[in-house]
Amino acid sequence: MSPPVKDYRVNYIQNNPSLSNIKKLAGQTIWYGVPTIAYRFLGYLMNMALPFFIKMPEETADLVQVYAMIPFLNAVFNFGMETAYFRFSQTHDKKKLYNTLSISLFATTVLLSLVLFLFRDSIVHAAKLSEHPEYVLWMIAILAIDNLNTLPFAKLRQENRPKMYAFARVAAIFTNISIVIFFLGFAPAILKNNPNSILKYVYNPYLGIGYYLVGNVIENIVTLIILQKELRQIKFQFSFPLWKEVTSYSAPLIIVGLGGMVNDVLSRLIYRHVVNNSAANHEAGIFANIFRLALLTTIMIQAFRMAAEPFFFNQSKQENAQNTYARVMNFFVITCCFMFLFISLFLDVFQWLFLHFSNKNWVEGFGAIPILAMGNIFLGIYYNLSIWYKLTNKNIYGAMITIVGAVITIVLNVLLIPKLHYYGAAIATFSCYFFMMIASYLLGKKFYPVPYHLKKLSMYILTAIGIFMLHLLLKNYINQSLWFSISAAVVLMLVFAGFIGKTEAKEFSKLPIIGKLYQ
Repeated sequence: MSPPVKDYRVNYIQNNPSLSNIKKLAGQTIWYGVPTIAYRFLGYLMNMALPFFIKMPEETADLVQVYAMIPFLNAVFNFGMETAYFRFSQTHDKKKLYNTLSISLFATTVLLSLVLFLFRDSIVHAAKLSEHPEYVLWMIAILAIDNLNTLPFAKLRQENRPKMYAFARVAAIFTNISIVIFFLGFAPAILKNNPNSILKYVYNPYLGIGYYLVGNVIENIVTLIILQKELRQIKFQFSFPLWKEVTSYSAPLIIVGLGGMVNDVLSRLIYRHVVNNSAANHEAGIFANIFRLALLTTIMIQAFRMAAEPFFFNQSKQENAQNTYARVMNFFVITCCFMFLFISLFLDVFQWLFLHFSNKNWVEGFGAIPILAMGNIFLGIYYNLSIWYKLTNKNIYGAMITIVGAVITIVLNVLLIPKLHYYGAAIATFSCYFFMMIASYLLGKKFYPVPYHLKKLSMYILTAIGIFMLHLLLKNYINQSLWFSISAAVVLMLVFAGFIGKTEAKEFSKLPIIGKLYQ
């Protein structure tokens, strides 16, 4: 008599450690992913609400400039300490490591904040923020406070404390959203009806959308308060030999981080500097909105990274680690393809929202969003591939890949933005991340071979792109109505889901819950 299907799946998982590990990663991704998705998604919604608060895109140009600088500078502030903490917590005393890195991070944060403050006028001039010089001060505060939260969050992840992690993330973003919505959405109306309200001592109409920065500062302060238990655990215990060992590992990660930020934010940072016309600020605001929509793909990627980085380090000592990484990549690419199709196929819905609830100018350049979205998928794949140089202590190769990627980004942005505008910036991003993905894969084969299913992964990506192109043809040559576009999108998503379900039937049938669909 054959064993029950349920027992077969349990036995299969127990006899296939890599599948068991993937199940464990999936659970951790859910724990860390839900708050991360909530945090990122609410943050994206708040940013995407800009067109509904501000009618003219050029009014957001200064804010776009500041938020393009923050991640770039944050890579310098962070000093690669988060990844280093995960790496060395496997081999060193965790308390000593936490204390040493926390003291180091506090010292560099104070020093770098002071440098930025002293050169604030130069930053205002270089970034063309003369109309809002106060934005630089808010930016420094955001960087400093956020950096102090880095290791406490890493400690929560390393100790598998997702509930506290979730609470800190979600409580902070809700604080931010409440401040922005109140001061931009309600305060002006309240003061108009009650000019002598006590609110007049708090609300500054000149600050306008600068309340996004104010809300960000208060969000980071709230996070700092919630994480005070982790902060109080820091003792003045500094090990110079340990610090030296860690910094020799993390130093190349600074280059990786800086180059990564160049690749990520350069198009927004330099957009209005390379477009030589009166509409430069207008286009910069539009492109930032396009980029925000494309970044919806990274919500899942960011959630995955929260769980994956410590998971990959923990799995590195297992005998079947490479097989686990390969299977994780398989599921990751499938999920990314679904995210790409969701954004690309339902782009008309986003366009309809902006057309009916904001200024029609905001929908300019929407055609560049799929290019940016696919570029971000390449970036997500690169994040997965990059585990090889982190595990083999060859971070210098990661730095080299990122530097070349940064050169590609700079050259293509300068050459293409003046000619192709939004599409030029999108092509630059796509090309950079495609190169980084390919370079990391080829070098990884040499130094840390992982049996990735290259043909299958390529087929999934090309199929997703093909479905998107088919949707475009159906819209352009059969029916251009919104309802037809949505109906076709739903059908094509189901077709892709059926294709994946059939191709991965053997894999999915062995999994709990999902496997029941194959009975």
